[in-house]
Amino acid sequence: MTSPGAHGIDTPSLLSWFSGAGRPLPWREDGVSAWEILLCEVMSQQTPVARVEPVWRDWLARWPGPAELAAAAPADVIRMWGKLGYPRRALRLRECAAVVVEKFHGEVPTEVEDLLTLPGVGDYTARAVACFAHGQAVPVVDTNVRRVVARAVNGVAEAGPPSIRRDLAAVEALLPDECQEAVTFSVAMMELGALVCTARSPDCDACPLAASCAWVAAGRPAWDGPRRKAQTYAGTDRQVRGLLLDVLRDGDGTATAARLVAVWPDTVQRDRALDSLLADGLVVRTGERYSLPA
Repeated sequence: MTSPGAHGIDTPSLLSWFSGAGRPLPWREDGVSAWEILLCEVMSQQTPVARVEPVWRDWLARWPGPAELAAAAPADVIRMWGKLGYPRRALRLRECAAVVVEKFHGEVPTEVEDLLTLPGVGDYTARAVACFAHGQAVPVVDTNVRRVVARAVNGVAEAGPPSIRRDLAAVEALLPDECQEAVTFSVAMMELGALVCTARSPDCDACPLAASCAWVAAGRPAWDGPRRKAQTYAGTDRQVRGLLLDVLRDGDGTATAARLVAVWPDTVQRDRALDSLLADGLVVRTGERYSLPA
C-alpha cells in the first residue's frame, strides 16, 4: 500500500454512511469493557463475526473478566472455544488474562506498547484495543482497511503484500484530527471493507466513497500484481487437528490412541497433526491415552 496521493477519503460521507449502515454488534455498545473488546478482537482473527458473537457471549457469561479466565482450567477453555478455529488462541487468551491480572492489576492496559506485551496480542489487536476500547486516535489496519485505502486512495484493486510500517503510516495520514471522529473513522473503514468494498464483489453503487474513489475514477482496473493463494480447509492439517480435538472435546476429555487412529486414514498426516497439537499444549499424552490439558 503506497502513500495517499491526490485522492483521499471523504470522511463526512464515510461517517454518515456508517451511522446508518454499521452493524449493531454487541461489542460496539456503550459500556463494553476493554477486556470484552480485546476478547472479541482475538476471537475475530480470521473468523467471521457471525461465528464469533455466540462464543463471545458464552465466554463472558462464564468468565466475565480476566481474573475468572486466568483461573479457568485449560481443558474448559479449549472446550468453550468450540469451532472457532485456530484453537491455540484459546490458550493464549488464558495466558493473556493471567498477565493482565498479574502485571496490570486486572485492567487491560491503554498504551499500544503495553498491549503488545500481552500474549496473543499483535500489531492489529493492540491498536484496535487502544482505539476502540480506550478511544485513542491510533491507526488500525486490517485486511479490510488496506483494501479500502488501496482502492479509494491509490486507485488499485488490491493492496498487495502488507508492510506494517508503510500501512500504518498510510492510514495515520488519513485520520481526522478530532479524537472521537478518528475512532469512528477507524471502525467505519473496517465496516466499509467488510460490507461494501469487499475483495471479490465490491458494491460500488452502494459505496459512500464512490464519487471520490481513485479506483472507480480509473475505471476499476484489474489487479496485475501478485495474488494471495486462496486458503483451503478440506484435507488440510487444520482439518485433521480439528477432528482430533473434537474427539476430546465431545467426550470426557480423554481418548485412547486407537480411537484417534480412526479419525483420519492418512497415518502420516494424522500423526503430524497430533504432534502439532501436543507441541501447542492443546493435547497431552499419558501412556497410550490422550487428553485435554488439566
